[in-house]
Amino acid sequence: MSLRSRSELAAAKRIVVKVGSSSISGDNENVINDLVESLASAHIRGAQIVLVSSGAIATGMPLLGMTTKPDDLPTSQALAAVGQSRLISRYQNSLERFNIVAGQVLLTADDLAAEESTENARGAMQRLLELRVLPIVNENDTVATQEIRFGDNDRLAALVAVLVSADALILLSDVDALYDMPPAKPGAQRIQQVTFENDLSSIEVGGTSTGVGTGGAVTKVSAAKLANQAGIPVLLTSTANIAQALAGQDVGTWFEADVLAATSEQD
Repeated sequence: MSLRSRSELAAAKRIVVKVGSSSISGDNENVINDLVESLASAHIRGAQIVLVSSGAIATGMPLLGMTTKPDDLPTSQALAAVGQSRLISRYQNSLERFNIVAGQVLLTADDLAAEESTENARGAMQRLLELRVLPIVNENDTVATQEIRFGDNDRLAALVAVLVSADALILLSDVDALYDMPPAKPGAQRIQQVTFENDLSSIEVGGTSTGVGTGGAVTKVSAAKLANQAGIPVLLTSTANIAQALAGQDVGTWFEADVLAATSEQD
């Protein structure tokens, strides 16, 4: 199913949704319940939902008495080990209200680089979706090294969307859309739609502004283009807009997919 506009998201059969650390950790921990409610509504209508969720390290920090993200890899890995189980538990506890079972899937860059491991990952994800499980994917930060890290979960989400042949990818952040300059600047204008051919060279984008994430507008645009090249459209919007996004309402920035790639996938 190749979506031509954001309005068609309401009828999409398979959607990958990515949420960042800052949106569901710290003071925003309770946002998980609102996010889950929106995902559950789409799941209940029959859609297959895959959630790519950052937040393991951010969730682990207060549990180990840390207030700032560490710079060294071993401490980050330790925080991920502590935080990942707590994070998945929060999601599952929230999903219980809707009788939905979550499935934890942890990946490294290597898993999606080699043909055999990629096929194994694809087969596992396909079976989880057939069983009506809601897969929750994160980078396996506990074993990933600096050299093989995805770098941000926006790219991971795009790779997962390609892996499962998603109808669409929704990238969530603290900002409601892509703007022609940082949205805090006076005169910043929302970009409603980006064609596949648009290289966005005329806009000014920045990186993350939080102390817990690794992404930002730059990584989201890059991830959107990666998915678009595989024929998958992308909606970039805020976590607060997830219900409207899944309902196909006019929110965020819509990145059109490569029509030729989408047609090739259908053939």
